[in-house]
Amino acid sequence: MAKTPTQLRSEAACKTVLKNLEKRGFEAFYCSDKPAALDKALELISEDDVVSWGGSVTIQEIGLLDVMRSGRYKVIDRDTAETPAQRTELMRKALLCDTFLMSSNAVSEDGQLVNIDGTGNRVAAMVYGPKSVIVIAGINKIVKTQDDALARVRMLAAPINVQRFPQLKTPCMETGLCADCNAPDCICNYILTTRRCKPKGKIKVILVGESLGY
Repeated sequence: MAKTPTQLRSEAACKTVLKNLEKRGFEAFYCSDKPAALDKALELISEDDVVSWGGSVTIQEIGLLDVMRSGRYKVIDRDTAETPAQRTELMRKALLCDTFLMSSNAVSEDGQLVNIDGTGNRVAAMVYGPKSVIVIAGINKIVKTQDDALARVRMLAAPINVQRFPQLKTPCMETGLCADCNAPDCICNYILTTRRCKPKGKIKVILVGESLGY
């Protein structure tokens, strides 16, 4: 079956970004759709690994969390905690796992990853701790510049993401728009730009030719 213009554009755009990611020390892969992305992620995970993850709609959408929770893998799953204290302890232990799974809020065309975090566990794992970090990002996460990446996260991703947590009290929960708030429940507390991967290859980026996550 012939590829659609949208598919051709996605493939071309991702190939350009892959080259720039590789220049910055990331391992980078392109997958055309969710099943291919799931297969590639599983290829990068050893069944001997201890695996954990940060909050991510993307890794849910491709079915990766279902596989991780199937019993085949040793996992640190914060959602199994019975108390807030246990949940915090599991999140701390996740920083020393073998493989950490996450998405990226935005990817600039020149190969930089931009992420904003409420608690900080997700960006902390990207910086240091896990032996390997696998980042899965849909075509919708690719933007022109680092400034565009930050704008995407603040103006689009965060106001959508906060709707997943109705208990939080932020301006964007009420208006759907970023107010650059200093609210106690703010989910934009830690901002990380990953401009290079060190050591080389620690962070593996899988770009997917479909829209995934927020």
